[in-house]
Amino acid sequence: MASISRSSALQLLTLFLYALRFACSQPFIGVNYGQVADNLPPPSATAKLLKSTSFGNVRLYDADPELITALAGTGIGIVIGAANGDIPALASDPNSADQWISSHVLPFYPASNITLVTVGNEVLMSNDEGLISHLLPAMQNMQRALTAASLGGKIRVSTVHSMSLLSQSDPPSSGQFNPAHDDMMKKLLQFQRDNGSPLAINPYPFFAYQGDPRPETLAFCLFQPNSGRVDAGTGIKYMNMFDAQVDAVHSALNAMGFKDVEILVSETGWPYNGDPNEMGPSIENAKAYNGNLISHLRSMVGTPLMPGKSVETYIFALYDEDLKPGSASERSFGLFMPDLTMAYDAGLSKNSQTPAAKTPVVTPSPRPTSLGWCVPRVGIPDDQLQAGLNYACGQGIDCSPIQPGGACFEPNTMASHAAYAMNLYFQASGKNPWDCDFSQTATFTLNNPSYNGCMYPGGST
Repeated sequence: MASISRSSALQLLTLFLYALRFACSQPFIGVNYGQVADNLPPPSATAKLLKSTSFGNVRLYDADPELITALAGTGIGIVIGAANGDIPALASDPNSADQWISSHVLPFYPASNITLVTVGNEVLMSNDEGLISHLLPAMQNMQRALTAASLGGKIRVSTVHSMSLLSQSDPPSSGQFNPAHDDMMKKLLQFQRDNGSPLAINPYPFFAYQGDPRPETLAFCLFQPNSGRVDAGTGIKYMNMFDAQVDAVHSALNAMGFKDVEILVSETGWPYNGDPNEMGPSIENAKAYNGNLISHLRSMVGTPLMPGKSVETYIFALYDEDLKPGSASERSFGLFMPDLTMAYDAGLSKNSQTPAAKTPVVTPSPRPTSLGWCVPRVGIPDDQLQAGLNYACGQGIDCSPIQPGGACFEPNTMASHAAYAMNLYFQASGKNPWDCDFSQTATFTLNNPSYNGCMYPGGST
């Protein structure tokens, strides 16, 4: 029986784990299921569809019993919601919260994996002072009802905010909540700290691009190669709008003394269609944003202020909602059509081995007969290497070996780290010549760059 070298075994294990990552559901990737539509498939079909994807969670805007029942036994985490109109009763009468839990949770849990109850949606932005004043008491009564049902700590309680909750978000280090909501936010965040529940917020790079429709802004929003944006407060260079928006929320929490409160991205997405006067909606852009976002989350690289983990993120939305008013884009966020076909391939299938939507930056050249490894060209400035490294690590590869303590962290140089990331991305993307370009900063080598315990997958084809 032929023996296998230690380095080959490590390479095989790396490739196996890489494939396994995309064959399983990811608990930090979820999807929103809106129902403002008259053409949605039956709940059983939706449950089957969700099981075929990488989505580990689904967020409902209500507590639809048919879909909750259909998801029983799947293990998929379910976020259910109490509507804004329910808040006054939930706040004024603890029995109302008991009845809500008895009707919408107890008949289904634990067979259906309900993980979070959201009380209201973007209440602080409603300008309804009566509703706003009832929000925290409603959440408190809902928490008491869950605790009384022995579900405290198993099912959490939160509410959902829009990004306009922040009065300042650029640069990310200056993030702060609107001072008009300071008193309410401190009380809400204290409740969430005490009960271990997340701050749920809806960042949309799509809307940021609409406000600044320049090509470089589009690339920044779509996780595509770009020159980045430096936060003057920290010196950190941000390579995508999603990280910048999430870190702005983190900075706002920190400024208020609640940096330990978890952030949950309850909505984000990109429409594939829009009205003629709308900037940004297209199939190509929606595929790039959602596909690259999914890969970025899978990479576990995190954000600059919260590295090494992925924020639990819910993509808007599973289906189009054809009865929504407003512009065409409002009805065109769906990842799937009512007949269960994909609107476009964002790499969500468990059978997909190519999770990201990649945009070649040059015309492909003929494939060499022997590719070997992909490494940076000599003399490339660190900022360009950083852009290539960030792009590669945002596409779903495992960049942990070049993080502190990793086998390839030393030497701690930009050239070394970029070489590892570029090569791993190239190998994982099918060894296509255009996957070793990185805006003409990378090239091929036949010399194995592996050293000591740092193994670079690759070789001749």
